[in-house]
Amino acid sequence: MSRQSFKVCFCFRRIFKLRVLEPPEDVKILFDQYSQNGTMSLDNLRGFLVEFQGEYNATRDDAQAIFNSLKHLNIFSRRGLHLEAFFRYLLGDLNGPLSPSRVVHHDMTQPLAHYFLYTGHNSYLTGNQLSSDSSVEPIIKALRRGVRVIELDLWPRSKKDEVEVRHGGTLTNPVDLLKCLNAIKDNAFQASEYPVVITFEDHLPANLQGQVAEMVTKTFGEMLYRPETDQLREFPSPESLKKKVMISTKPPKEYLETPSSKSAKRSKISSKKEQWNNGETASKSDNETCDKDEEDEGESLQEEDEDMTVPEYRHLISINAGKPKGALQNWLSIDEKKVRRLSLSEQELENATRRHGADIIRFTQRNLLRVYPKGTRITSSNYNPFVGWAHGAQMVAFNMQGYGKHLWVMQGMFKANGGCGYVKKPDFLLSNEVFDPSVRLPVKKILKVTIYMGEGWDLDFRRTHFDMYSPPDFFVKVGIAGVPADKAVYKTKPIEDDWQPVWNEKFEFKLTVPELAVLRITVLEYDTSGQHDFGGQTCLPISELRTGIRAIPLHDRRGDKYKNAKLLVQFELN
Repeated sequence: MSRQSFKVCFCFRRIFKLRVLEPPEDVKILFDQYSQNGTMSLDNLRGFLVEFQGEYNATRDDAQAIFNSLKHLNIFSRRGLHLEAFFRYLLGDLNGPLSPSRVVHHDMTQPLAHYFLYTGHNSYLTGNQLSSDSSVEPIIKALRRGVRVIELDLWPRSKKDEVEVRHGGTLTNPVDLLKCLNAIKDNAFQASEYPVVITFEDHLPANLQGQVAEMVTKTFGEMLYRPETDQLREFPSPESLKKKVMISTKPPKEYLETPSSKSAKRSKISSKKEQWNNGETASKSDNETCDKDEEDEGESLQEEDEDMTVPEYRHLISINAGKPKGALQNWLSIDEKKVRRLSLSEQELENATRRHGADIIRFTQRNLLRVYPKGTRITSSNYNPFVGWAHGAQMVAFNMQGYGKHLWVMQGMFKANGGCGYVKKPDFLLSNEVFDPSVRLPVKKILKVTIYMGEGWDLDFRRTHFDMYSPPDFFVKVGIAGVPADKAVYKTKPIEDDWQPVWNEKFEFKLTVPELAVLRITVLEYDTSGQHDFGGQTCLPISELRTGIRAIPLHDRRGDKYKNAKLLVQFELN
């Protein structure tokens, strides 16, 4: 047992004894059960993996790999594992809560509309939505995390002769479109070979749309997916689109309107200009502030130039975006002859689900629905993604440059299916019998979580990071994010003055829709003020959780894994 001192004043120090980390009692009992004369053989270890850990396909080779991973430790014996070596295996990288192989195992041959896609919003921003810089770095980071949908806002430069990417109507600095396209090309398939979708929010006149068409074509070449027809009857599958880049935006106006409708639009624009000149401007709702309806992309510029045709630009588009005029029922109309993408703000979606939840789910069985943050989220915060997911929305767009519990849940959800950025929707969202997330269903699964202990903070943090005068007082919050009926949060008691806390507390969660549930674990350092310090977090998809005793690596606020901080936890799922 070692000691650690904290200086309180010039003449006084507080001394704390640091104990040696010991296996929990449950681990000692298991070791006795699967060992002989204090040694766990290769076959004993395989029996433990199959019978207790639920790794039913585990082989002697798997057990041997564990043995090999421990050979560098002084506690390893050629005859087998002693208790200390077994304990270190349980806390090691080979014993994580998800499969270490990261294999794509969902059926990837279904239409694109049958999947949730890891989706970014304003992917080029480095910080807040009002004054941060635009850069390729957030795009690169997102793609390397497995994000599959990148959003770029296209605007003319001041001289109207070139295209730049920026958040219009704000103080954010621009970045060159070509730099963004090259960054996507170079990083698109490092984390996943499944297709990347680029959504353009297009504010360009026709001549610059032609410039974009040339840039996109030259940059991506054979990587660019071009459908044989302008109107797809069904979206292709992720499997058929491996290592392809798709463009999604609103088609140019000349392809959508008749001459009479164009004349009416010109009159409408003239009327709007007169109102503006007379000071008659309509007030904006919360979801419109700083972020106008993203389906009305560049409408005025396109309408002023609508007599000019840009077929090259039109032929880039493989996912047509658009919001039909009129009421919500029109937005959600289904055309059996073609599929499309619809965008709704988080607020529009919440309002729509109150009376049209079933219509939204039917729409998303063939078409794509993109949800984006309301414009008042100027700090790049995010929203509850389950409102969209529970209604079949494939593209729940998040500000990836921020952080917080909703982004952590998003990152956790897309750890599923090998982290490829595509998660197959549950069958009930694709069924003729439409799912209603507001109805409480019978309990389908019961998850039991035992929080045993934790370690590694003393290696990842400064000695005085949490408290100037003593070791930290850690506690753990454990909860479920999912449909309303499944939400629950519990917490352990704080363990005072201990870098290696032992809790041994068990919690139970009753799950009605486990397919859409994510387990949230957050470690906090207790403070009497109530402003607890952050000590790490992780989010895990229930659908892929490995049962048994597992080592849970912790991540920082951005979602990056700490080198050492982790928890030892047991999962039981019945």
